[in-house]
Amino acid sequence: MILEGIVTTLSPEGELNIAPMGPRVEPAMQRFVLRPYKSAQTYRNLKAHGEGVLHVTDDVLLLAQAAIGPVDPLPAVERATTILGYVLSDACRYYEFVVVGLDEREERVHIEAQVVHSGRRRDFFGFNRAKHAVVEAAILATRTAWLPRAEILAEFQRLEAIVRKTGGPQEQAAFELLDAYVRR
Repeated sequence: MILEGIVTTLSPEGELNIAPMGPRVEPAMQRFVLRPYKSAQTYRNLKAHGEGVLHVTDDVLLLAQAAIGPVDPLPAVERATTILGYVLSDACRYYEFVVVGLDEREERVHIEAQVVHSGRRRDFFGFNRAKHAVVEAAILATRTAWLPRAEILAEFQRLEAIVRKTGGPQEQAAFELLDAYVRR
């Protein structure tokens, strides 16, 4: 199963990177597989410093900002417990991990991660239709380099109707940010 979340990593210079990521997970959440592209900062950071944090969050505005990044200003974070890294203060759950395998033979790198510590910050509010629509829009926004523009804009038009009908201020702000990005 793919779980949409946010991964934080550190660059060799110690700079925090926040990126949306959909790792392949198993229900026990002891291990998972990340598949970033070789061009991604997350890949470069994990190759240089094999530790990070996977966050489960319902904050679609942060997810949208991270998708088109960089996130500025940075959200509140706290030092991770077991690894050299940071946990998003407003995450619902988080999983500190270490890289135990890295396969670079394809354009999407296969990174196996072992969870070394996990925690819970707050209840998961849940996803209404608007939050789902923003997640889909964020994924499309990360694919503007190879998906046809007309296809992206048509899908955004469909998603916008869902956000307008069922979204609150956070979802609407997130969608507007993504919409402005893909229309540039």
